[in-house]
This record gives sequence, C-alpha cells and structure tokens, in this order.
Amino acid sequence: MIRGNPSGEGRALGDTIGVAVALEDGLMTSRRAFLSCSLTALSLLFFALLPFSLTRAQSSADPWTAAQTVQAADFAKELAGGKSAPTVLFVGFQRLYAAGHIQGAQVHGSGGSAEGLAEIKKWAGSLPRSSNLVIYCGCCPMERCPNVRPAFAALHEMGFTKVRVLILPTSFAVDWAEKGLPYDKGQ
Repeated sequence: MIRGNPSGEGRALGDTIGVAVALEDGLMTSRRAFLSCSLTALSLLFFALLPFSLTRAQSSADPWTAAQTVQAADFAKELAGGKSAPTVLFVGFQRLYAAGHIQGAQVHGSGGSAEGLAEIKKWAGSLPRSSNLVIYCGCCPMERCPNVRPAFAALHEMGFTKVRVLILPTSFAVDWAEKGLPYDKGQ
C-alpha cells in the first residue's frame, strides 16, 4: 500500500504515474487534433474540387466542350424557332433510326464503326466547314455511347467549326420521345 509509506516512494511513484497519464493525455489530444485537422483539410479539398465535377457537362473522355453541346428542350425550341435550322445528323445504329428519330434528322452511318465513320465523312465531305451541325445518338446512357464521340471527333478533325452534340443522358426514348418532343416514328 503506497499511501502510508513515509519514505515518499509512493508519492514519487504516484507523481510518475500522474506525469505518464498527463503525457498520454497530451499525446491523445495531439493525435485528436492532428486527425481533426487532417479531416478538415480533406473536407475542404473535397468541397473545393466538387464544383469542377458538378459543372462539367461532359466526362473527361468527351472530345467536346460544354459550349459544343445542346440540351434536348433547348434544341426542340431551336428546331421550332423558324430561323435557319441546323442539319441534324443521327450517328447511331440504323435500326434505332428506323424505330424513331428527330424530325428531319439524316443518317449516314454509325459513328461506332470504321465503315460508318467512312460514310459520315463521305457525306460531310461536300458540306461547308461552317455548316451548323447537331449530332446525336441516344442508343444508351451517354457516358457509354459508342457512336457520338467518334462521330464528333471525325467531324471536328475534318474542320467543322459549328458541330454540337445533343445531350441525351439516358437514351433517345427517355430524354426526347417520352418528354413529348417532336420525332418521326418508325415503321
């Protein structure tokens, strides 16, 4: 029993334990402060970078800028507006075009195949490079579409300066037809 030790050893041991506990408490406080600062820094970094990921209208693999895109509702208004309408090019699969497409849209090959791209380039070869073109596919969710990126890149490489991509995030059916926007139904 340390309490009754007249030599003071118990008090020295108690002081030593007290100092050790104080040091451990200080160390724990330092660790908590470090973790708190680290989490705060990570949170600030996350929220600082969040606007960049939310404001982009395209993924990092997209060859177009946000200014080279058009939303479905805006494009429907543009088509109905009466001013000179752009040339609309469907760059997806022939069977989807046959099932239904934007009124007045043309199809000259699928952007996802070498043969289709060759057809698109052949068709576009005679057009002025300043032609107002809007391309779209709508076969599947836009981030997985195998057609629109190669078609856009090919037209852009040919020197077309007014090429836009119609943004259909889910599909033509969901983002155009089911919203009541005008389209020609297939056979």
